[in-house]
Amino acid sequence: MQIYLPIAELPISILMVLGLSGAVGFISGLFGVGGGFLLTPLLIFLDIPPAVAVATVAAQVAGSSMTGVLTYWRRRALDLKLGGVLVVGGIVGTVLGVLFFNSMRRLGQLELVINLSYVTLFTIIGGLMLYDAIRSALRVRAGQPGRLRRQAGTHPPWMGLPWRVRFHRSRLYASVIPIAGLAVVIGFIGAVLGVGGGFILVPALIYFFRIPTAVVVGTSLFQILVTMTGATMLHAVTNQSVDIILATLLLIGGVIGAQFGGRAARNLNVESFRLLLALLILSVGLRFVIELVVPPTEPFSVILPESAR
Repeated sequence: MQIYLPIAELPISILMVLGLSGAVGFISGLFGVGGGFLLTPLLIFLDIPPAVAVATVAAQVAGSSMTGVLTYWRRRALDLKLGGVLVVGGIVGTVLGVLFFNSMRRLGQLELVINLSYVTLFTIIGGLMLYDAIRSALRVRAGQPGRLRRQAGTHPPWMGLPWRVRFHRSRLYASVIPIAGLAVVIGFIGAVLGVGGGFILVPALIYFFRIPTAVVVGTSLFQILVTMTGATMLHAVTNQSVDIILATLLLIGGVIGAQFGGRAARNLNVESFRLLLALLILSVGLRFVIELVVPPTEPFSVILPESAR
């Protein structure tokens, strides 16, 4: 059974979209990360225009983050003060990202920018995660602690920069400059690539600022909710590329899949979890490398400029 997507301008199977979003939702629930970094490239592989894929997944990520934010709010595991700093930085990054996105689209280089960005981002992050997972697994096998921790009383230099603020819920006393800078980068990446950025933000807050994991996840979801909502509105207003029908199908499948993924995560070994996530990110990056290297079946195409349409 197919449905026509008015913004993407092509018909697509409803069952395929639900199955795809359900699988990504399962992975999201299994690994505790947003599915945008997987869903956007998968939609592009299904011939959804990159501009529509990025903008629509932003809407899906915003919608799916809402339930998580409410859950962590009830648990009192959400630092609104830290979230406010992340949101301000994220909004700045989102606006810059949408402006860059629109500029590349007008120049006809958007698809190339998205492919190169995914290759670079996924290769670096996936490679670092794979290295860390293998090193940790070897240490555990040798009977040593899986992760080396900083000594008490030591602080990384970026936490001592000016404008230091105390975040009581996160048990953090640090400069807002690196935190806001990190949020700007995450917001920019999210607007350009249609990802929530949680798979970057969560490890960064844990390893670079040593914030408790429970607080990090809830606060990250809060930042993602606000910035992805803003990105969706900007994409819808500036380039009309949000396909609400596709976003609805993705949201339904993602919510259902996430429930099963969350249950399966209870039986997943920690070391296996980290190794599988690293391999998953690297595999998506490799798929984009193949897309860039392999010659297309139709090397020539004619695309009318937007002014002529």
